[in-house]
Amino acid sequence: MGEWLEVTVAETIRWNDGLYSLRFHAPLPAFKAGQFVRVGLDVDGERIARPYSLVNAPDETPHEIYFNVVPEGPLSPRLAKLEAGDTVFVHSSTTGTMTMERTPDHRHLWLFATGTALGPFLSMLKTDAPWERAERVVLCLSIRHAADLAYGETIRRLEARHGDRFDFVPLITREAHPVALRERIPAALASGQIERRVGLRLDPEDAHVMLCGNSDMIEEVQQVLEQRGLRRHRRREPGHITVEKYH
Repeated sequence: MGEWLEVTVAETIRWNDGLYSLRFHAPLPAFKAGQFVRVGLDVDGERIARPYSLVNAPDETPHEIYFNVVPEGPLSPRLAKLEAGDTVFVHSSTTGTMTMERTPDHRHLWLFATGTALGPFLSMLKTDAPWERAERVVLCLSIRHAADLAYGETIRRLEARHGDRFDFVPLITREAHPVALRERIPAALASGQIERRVGLRLDPEDAHVMLCGNSDMIEEVQQVLEQRGLRRHRRREPGHITVEKYH
């Protein structure tokens, strides 16, 4: 269902040589924070499209996606070169099951992301839903280099607005940083570093975990959590872990 819309680019943001955000005006139907949309361009007579999570909250405009450039890829290098006023194709249907509406009751919400998988979590955190559902929210982001940390201003606004109810934990794996942990998420969770950092225990009695990003991180974190008694959340079998794999 749905149709392709030819829409106007509002702005392209270059975070570094490999990370970009694209903002565009599109008459999309109502969507839920955490969902994604297909974005594409016509290349040599063929429409090349990929799914990208929306970074903006449902009530925000313009719409926004956050992506890394695959140098030899057919689409992302071209998206990165777009400028305000250019056109891009966006499919009118939004989809995705990693939304707050699908999570069971919880007191503490733990969000674990790698790279551009930060995007859907920001969309959620800019809405009221996480803060109405949880007493504490912990957002952990794993990146390779400090230069890969995007949306710093958005994160600072969340910290200012929600105070000690919100903790942001950056993990930078390939260089030392005065604030970030120098460790991958699975290892930092297994060792207790993340919990010590925020002063909160990740416990199956009161936690829900959302994992978004690369498959290795997701699979390894699930193994750590399963040892603690947490299990995958499914509609017919409520659990503690919601998953969205980026690749």
